[in-house]
Amino acid sequence: MSFDPEAAAVNVLKRAWLPALVVVAVTIGAVSVAHLRSVFGSDGAVVTPVGSDTAQKFNPKVVVYEVFGTAGTATVNYTDLAGLPQRAADVPLPWTLRLETTVPSVQPNLVVQGDGQSIGCRVTVDDEVKDERTAHGVNAATYCLVKAA
Repeated sequence: MSFDPEAAAVNVLKRAWLPALVVVAVTIGAVSVAHLRSVFGSDGAVVTPVGSDTAQKFNPKVVVYEVFGTAGTATVNYTDLAGLPQRAADVPLPWTLRLETTVPSVQPNLVVQGDGQSIGCRVTVDDEVKDERTAHGVNAATYCLVKAA
């Protein structure tokens, strides 16, 4: 049996062409990605220096819910500043809740019912009365709504 160099070369090419193709494709891909990153910028993340302006430095929006009346207790349903419903049952009157936020707009909503003849509610945003209502009758109920503050 004689050694045929031509057949050996063909045999090597049959086995090596696919791995060689993969290496070439990966190399072309890596070079392309590196080039694209340099074209479109690959600057590092922008880091805000300590002591720069932050949301805490802004004046927060202050929402105050108030419930008052002749009743001894009341059931209070309100929306928190995220717009989620909350309930406070059998709270003694007068009742007050103060909420603060840095969001630009809120929709305060308050529904109350007492066990007396008169009940009222008030919604104040940044020390400005936005809505105030009073109701009279047996187990009086009322609401205060601010569409946007």
